[in-house]
Amino acid sequence: MNRNGTNHAAHCRPYVALAASALLLLPSVPSLVAQTNVPPPVPHWDTSVAVGVTATSGNSDSILATVTGRADKKWDPHELHFGVDFAYGKADGLKNNDSVRAFGQYNYLFTDRWYGYVRAEGLHDAIADIEYRFTIGPGVGYYLIKTAATSLSVEGGPGIVIEKQGPDSKTYFTARIAEKFEHKFNDRVRIWEMAEFLPQVDRFSNYLINSELGVESGLSKAWALRLVLQDSYDNEPAPDRKRNDLKLIAALAWKYLPK
Repeated sequence: MNRNGTNHAAHCRPYVALAASALLLLPSVPSLVAQTNVPPPVPHWDTSVAVGVTATSGNSDSILATVTGRADKKWDPHELHFGVDFAYGKADGLKNNDSVRAFGQYNYLFTDRWYGYVRAEGLHDAIADIEYRFTIGPGVGYYLIKTAATSLSVEGGPGIVIEKQGPDSKTYFTARIAEKFEHKFNDRVRIWEMAEFLPQVDRFSNYLINSELGVESGLSKAWALRLVLQDSYDNEPAPDRKRNDLKLIAALAWKYLPK
């Protein structure tokens, strides 16, 4: 006991208790450090293939086969998107569908919303008398909505079209204005929509409009039913061809699940 009658032991008890608590917490410190150093999940490809077949026999004999493939990968600040569409069909012995379309797009995010992109697309459509059409160009895009469930983006930029349509081969500069939307209701059901407008810069009467609307409902984690409406409009088609091509595709889709 000191001169004022204060007990040193009583005075030190709070510090002793604090030191004991710190000693008890020491074993958990390594686990806390490990949790803060957990590496982010490794990005993987989101890959799917959809196949649709429609056949009739009797008064009308027809067959239509479609194959659609998609592959997407996102890892900050990069995004990669690839796709291929194939359609082949006959009705009463006459070919009424024969097309292949493929595209690839790379996005680089400058911010969480703004990005630059480079896109290349190729098309062959025997029915529309398009032997080939290649569209290549850079641009800038912006995510108007960007959440885990919903995304809405707009993008645009210059481009060049190299094509052989009908008897004519030509190359011209174009502009591209596009928008894309996707919403996931849950892990099984989603809808999406896209549209793009590509006018020739020195002759606006020559333009293309492509659009797509789709809905997908999962049967399991890997399998889903898909219904897609695709529309392609060419304001200056090949001779004796119509401006508009519309496809309604019902397909069974398979999604690759990484281990």
